[in-house]
Amino acid sequence: MVLQKYTGSRGKAGASDASAEFTGKVRKLFNDNGIIWQSAELGKVDQGGGGTIAQYIANMNMDVIDSRVAVLSMHAPFEVTR
Repeated sequence: MVLQKYTGSRGKAGASDASAEFTGKVRKLFNDNGIIWQSAELGKVDQGGGGTIAQYIANMNMDVIDSRVAVLSMHAPFEVTR
């Protein structure tokens, strides 16, 4: 699994960043249950991205962490996720 604590683009204007405390709780939950995880980030600076509801939840003043299964070369010429 990958955990992404920062989502959005344009610095603080269109982005969300989960607190260190919330991130620590999620990491501990994964570690305590033997879930293998790594941190992730958006690959293109200031372009934003993602099709999750994280941005809407973050606008309600809640901490948000996106979590998903890691996919190697997700956007390679041969799509492996569709």
